[in-house]
Amino acid sequence: MEIAKVTEPGAVFGELSVLLDQPHTADVRVLESSQFHVANATTLLGQNPMAVLYLATVLAHRLESANHALIQLKSQLKTGEPHDVVAKTVGKMEKLLAVSSASLVYAGYPYDPFGKAGAM
Repeated sequence: MEIAKVTEPGAVFGELSVLLDQPHTADVRVLESSQFHVANATTLLGQNPMAVLYLATVLAHRLESANHALIQLKSQLKTGEPHDVVAKTVGKMEKLLAVSSASLVYAGYPYDPFGKAGAM
């Protein structure tokens, strides 16, 4: 299970589980005194258009950030940037996608090209 990092007021988590009708894949742990509002997401999204708009905005920002990171990664690979530079960008993308329980999988490769010496 992933651990979701909630760092700002108004942050949402668990949204992809509701929207995709999948089990939750993240645990949330607090590091300081916190206040959460737990809602029946299906009811909230069905009855509150502002909640739907807010959620769409959060997801759009996340997608935009992931797109920028992907463009940056493609540029780094094209120009032959050093492994540590590429690895930082991959790490940034993984953090952006971790909230959605996704992880970067290098489809088509028999190994992780960014792993230690490309070991199988």
